This record gives sequence, C-alpha cells and structure tokens, in this order.
Amino acid sequence: MGNYDFDKRIDRQNTASVKWGLNNVIFGTDDVLPMWVADMDFEPPHEVSEALRERLEHGIFGYTYIPEAAADAIQSWVKKRHDWDIQASWILYSPGVVPSIGVAIHAFTQPGDKVLIQSPVYTPFFNTIEQNDRVVVNSPLILKENRYEIDFADFEEKLKEDVKLFILCNPHNPSGRSWNEGELRKIADLCMQYNCLVVSDEIHSDLMFKPNRHVPIVSLDEKYQNHIITFVAPSKTFNLAGLQASAAIIPNAELRKAFKTTQGKLGFFHLNIFGVTAMEAAYRHGEAWLEELIAYVKENIDITTDFIKQELPELTVMEPDGTYLLWIDCRKLGLSDEELKEKLIKKGKIGLEPGPKYGPGGEGFVRMNLACTRETLMDGLERLKRAFS
Repeated sequence: MGNYDFDKRIDRQNTASVKWGLNNVIFGTDDVLPMWVADMDFEPPHEVSEALRERLEHGIFGYTYIPEAAADAIQSWVKKRHDWDIQASWILYSPGVVPSIGVAIHAFTQPGDKVLIQSPVYTPFFNTIEQNDRVVVNSPLILKENRYEIDFADFEEKLKEDVKLFILCNPHNPSGRSWNEGELRKIADLCMQYNCLVVSDEIHSDLMFKPNRHVPIVSLDEKYQNHIITFVAPSKTFNLAGLQASAAIIPNAELRKAFKTTQGKLGFFHLNIFGVTAMEAAYRHGEAWLEELIAYVKENIDITTDFIKQELPELTVMEPDGTYLLWIDCRKLGLSDEELKEKLIKKGKIGLEPGPKYGPGGEGFVRMNLACTRETLMDGLERLKRAFS
C-alpha cells in the first residue's frame, strides 16, 4: 500500500468539470460514464494542495511575477526525469500547450503557409492550424503489427513542399507511442535539411511505463537547439489542467525572442497566481506521487487489456509506452464510426473519444481514458462489453 489513495472516489458533479458535467452537451444524454477527455479522477499530490491552500490563506491576489524558483523547479524536474540540462533563460511561460502552439504558428509562419502533422493525432493540432489560416499537410503514421511507425519517405516528400513548421506529438496522443532516439534524430535531421522548425508537444512525457523512457528531441544534439522548441506542462502529469500553467523551452535566443514578441502582441503570456504555485510545488514535490500513479495506471491498462482479450476479442488494444490513454481498434466489428458511437452511448452508456476526431487513420478506433479509480474502470469495462454484446 502506497502513501496515496487512488481508489478514493471523489464526486466531480457540479464542479464545472468538462469530463463529468457536459455529458448532455457532448453525448446527448446524462447517463453515460465519461471516459474520454484526458484528465484524471485523482487528487494531485498533497504538497500541491497544501501550497495552494497556503497561497489562498494569504488572502491577497494582486499582480504577480513568476519567481525564479519556478524555472529552477522545471530545470530540476527535466534533468531528473529526462536527463535533459536546460538553462533558466530558455524558459517562457504560457497558460497551456495549445495556446503555445497557437503562438508558435503566429510567430513562425504566415497565413497560407504549410504546417506538417502526423495523423491520427491530437485534434487541436488540426484546429489551431486551420483557424489561423495555415494549411494542414499530413504525413499519416503507418499501423504495423498494432504499433504506429513513421513513414519517413512520405515525411520527407511532404517536407519538400516548403513546409514551415512541423508539430511533433511525443509521446503520441492518442496511442501512447513514445518515439525512440533513432526516430527522433531522423525527424530532427530531415527538418533541419528542409529548414522546417519543429514544435514538440511533450505534455505526456512524464507518464512513461518502465523500461520505456521519454527522450526530449532537442536534447539529442546541440545542433538541434536552433531548430526545435519544446512545450511541457504539469497539467497531464499531476491533473492540474484547470490551473492553466505550462512552459515553452526555447534554447535559441532568436526563436525565443520571436515567440515572446508574439505572446506580447496577443497579450497572452502570463500565469495566474495559483497556476505558478501549483506548477512549482508539483515539480518540486510530486515525484513520489507520480511513481505511485504510474503503477496504478499501468495496472488499469493491464486489467483493461486482459478484459478485452477475454470478453471482447474482436477489439484490439494498442499497448502504450506511456500516458493513461488507450487506443482501441474496433474495425473487426465491421461497424461505421456512427454505429460505434451509437452502440457505446445508447447501449453501453459509456462516453469514449471517437477515432475520427484524430484525423485520417482514426476511423474505426476509440480512445479510452484509464486515469480513474478501479471501481470506475470495472464499471466502464462492463459498459464496454454491454455496448458490443
């Protein structure tokens, strides 16, 4: 028994929770069990709640600067978890990784420019590119023996089309695939060759299952520092998304200046007092909690994988290297995405993420969030079974 109780059930109704309060809006009915959006049903580390409580009790919430201690906490964290040495001066702050991607698109591309992604991938990649009048160029991932691989021949062909920016998702959302050192070097070298800036979304990087380890792409070689910017956040790691705090790590001074200038133009560059407090406390004191969380989530994944093998053999689970998300291949059922959705919501009463949200290659898949209590998980699995029985 560890120090943290991940079996503790916390009622999240009536807390303006996107996951628990919008069933009617998203699924058209209130009686589904939500296992879709990537947030956890767990309390963060005690130290985070304690730091927030202390700050709250001080009672004054005036204009706040971001203290050096926050950068120091980030530096220590990425060094310890990912063996990556960064300088405090490289760090800029943002309310979130998606806003940072928006800033990068503004800072480093013009309307009409091409931005490369690899589908199936996190939905806001598409939206942020298109809403800013840039052009999505897609180099789809290849599904090989139930695991995604990069089609490097296609990737290079797409880069030749004068692509200005490539958004990398590592670890990959929705599949939990962690790109290895060889793959990352190849990406970085090709992008350098074709003068394409890499924006690396590494928001899930702390949630890795041993022996897998996360490799920050820019850490592989000093020469990459002029071509790559990295986004990290404590939000997925410690369940702090509602506090809106993230960091952009940009070693190159010119790129950093351009990013900061664009943030200034948009007036969108500061963190709120609680976001800063939580981020520093999480990175400084959250490691023991995280180790226990990872073990608990891994057990949830193993339970789910075994259950599906036994009870729903037509479904195929993609084994993730990390994250608390499970990408499930339902294509053998022979149902359309609309029929899948219908069965899940109306028959199973379970809310999952539909694969097509992640672009081409997502058809016939669903994404399931397993960062929940064991009790919720077992309820969800029975509902999944009912949906397809």
